[in-house]
Amino acid sequence: MTSVAAPGASRVTVAGLTFRNPVVLASGTAGFGQELEDVLDLSAVGGISTKAVSVAPRPGNPALRVSEFAGGMMNAIGLANPGLEAVRRDYLPWLPAHHPDTRVFVNVVGNSIEDFATVVRGLDDAPGVDAFELNVSCPNVKAGGLEFGADPQALHALVSSARAATARPIFVKLSPTLGAAIADTARVAVDAGATGLTLVNTMPGTVIDTDRRRPKLSFGSGGVSGPALLPVGLLATWRVSRALPTVPLIGLGGISTGDDAVQYLMAGATLVGVGTAALRDPRAPERIVRQLQRWCDREGVRDITSLIGTLQWPT
Repeated sequence: MTSVAAPGASRVTVAGLTFRNPVVLASGTAGFGQELEDVLDLSAVGGISTKAVSVAPRPGNPALRVSEFAGGMMNAIGLANPGLEAVRRDYLPWLPAHHPDTRVFVNVVGNSIEDFATVVRGLDDAPGVDAFELNVSCPNVKAGGLEFGADPQALHALVSSARAATARPIFVKLSPTLGAAIADTARVAVDAGATGLTLVNTMPGTVIDTDRRRPKLSFGSGGVSGPALLPVGLLATWRVSRALPTVPLIGLGGISTGDDAVQYLMAGATLVGVGTAALRDPRAPERIVRQLQRWCDREGVRDITSLIGTLQWPT
């Protein structure tokens, strides 16, 4: 498999970590990396956010878990994962052994504040773990995230607890349902010890099977991702970058082209996450990296970080 070149102009340093380019694979769409080895070159992207990890194994929701619609995809996976011990033993060692320069964010979920700290503590010294991403805003489980991201006190306690368990960078993944309040919520997370933020998680929604007069997903509702989420993620990224200009952000939601990635960088993102596009086309992340580089070459951009936060908002 041919790797995409990583010119110096594409390299970024975020939270003390060097990424060969700003494109990272979004949690839930790339497993733990090994699952994609035959279809995607993990040495072509800057990093990967792993599948969610909880203390105990989670079976997730029953089928049907995924459904496409005109604007993208709905999913209600339910954070299915093999649990902390199995992830540490059987899943995490593969990436550093095969792609040591691809940065690894471990996505963390839990049913309680203590669960998040337990997972972080349990994986803090695992080989290849570069940072943690706390999923405090999952719309497709009955417990495990949404209440933490929507409650400032709970969020502060959760992030503080995780921070006490590691010296590694911690990113907090926030929900687009926070609207204009997302900047205030982001500040709570940073004040509690978060290094950076991931913006945004999926948007709650539903799709209906009109023949059966029932939701297509077995859970009823799920998380909306794909192109429909692009404007929502961009606005959230802009709002938070204006409020917290020195805090690193992973812009996420609806990125399927290099131009989409450029938009997020201009809105203030430091890294850009690709999810649904990679599920539809596993070659999409490599293509986005190439398109991003071509855009920089065409515009005479020698350092991609010079794009960050350059959006000129109407006065």
